[in-house]
Order: sequence, then structure tokens, then C-alpha cells
Amino acid sequence: MSLNRPVTPNPYELLPAVPSFSVTSSDLHDGAPMPKAHVYGPDSPGGDNRSPQLAWTGFPAGTQSFTVTCFDPDAPTPSGFWHWLAVDIPSSTTALQTDAGRSDGSLPSGAFHARNDFGDHAYDGAAPPPGDMVHRYFFVVHAVDLPKLGPDASASPAVISFNLAFHTLARAILVATFQH
Repeated sequence: MSLNRPVTPNPYELLPAVPSFSVTSSDLHDGAPMPKAHVYGPDSPGGDNRSPQLAWTGFPAGTQSFTVTCFDPDAPTPSGFWHWLAVDIPSSTTALQTDAGRSDGSLPSGAFHARNDFGDHAYDGAAPPPGDMVHRYFFVVHAVDLPKLGPDASASPAVISFNLAFHTLARAILVATFQH
């Protein structure tokens, strides 16, 4: 069953332009389907719900912290769907290992998970409706101009995104896809 929706735009092209830097992953490949290891388990048999390894380079010298997010603009909602928000990652950190999204204890000291759209303070993987179109998952590393973005773990994804709109120096984007 396809919902016959048009493809949504790249959400980051709708924001004010900022410089880019590089993000790579040993688990994901830009533009390629997401392995089951990173898919939400309860909705996809065999999914392990593990956040992917990410590493980044080339960010601006003024970077004071990072925020890592995963967003699905193709979810059948007007606001898309947030799968991961890891906030206040120290500027000395240039990689997150596979499954760093499991809990706050898996993140570098001082970093935390904000609530995703599943209601969890963790990474929750791809979970599009069965038979729906191919969904894109934007894994984004935001170079932030503050050591602490401001919102705490109780903040909604919209509040985190609002603050990022004013404090992002540069962005690194990797897009994976998934379809049931």
C-alpha cells in the first residue's frame, strides 16, 4: 500500500545556507539502503535498532560542540519524524561508535539525548509504514558555536532544531534510505 505522496524536499535546503564539512560511516553509505542493524526492531523483524558509526572532519575552527541528528522527512506526517538527537557532544569528539545512541551513558561525557519522536531519549532506527515509499534518513552532524546548545533532555525535537537554526556554523550530511 503506497500513500502516493510526492517526494518531500531536502529539509536542509530549506534552512539558511551554512558551510559543509565531511561525515563518513563504516555502517552506512550515502544514498544507499540502511542495513537492518540500524532499523527499528519492533517494526521490522531482524532490525537491531543500533545507531550507526559516524566520523567527521573539516568542521570550522570556531566549533564549540556538536549535535548529531537523524530525521526522516518522508514520514507520513506534516513534520517528518525525528529518530535521533544527540546534543552537546564536546568539540574534541570527532566520531561516535556503532550503538552510541543506545543511552546517554554511550555518549561522550557531557552529551545527552533529547527526546525523539518515538518518545525515547536514544536512537530509534528506520520504521516506515510497510509498503510505503522509500524513506530518506538524514544523519546530520551540526557544528555548534556554543559549548552547550541550551535546551535540556526534556526539549522536543522542534526546540532542538530551532536552537540549531541560530547556532549551526556548518553541517555534514549523510543520507541513508529504507523501505519495508
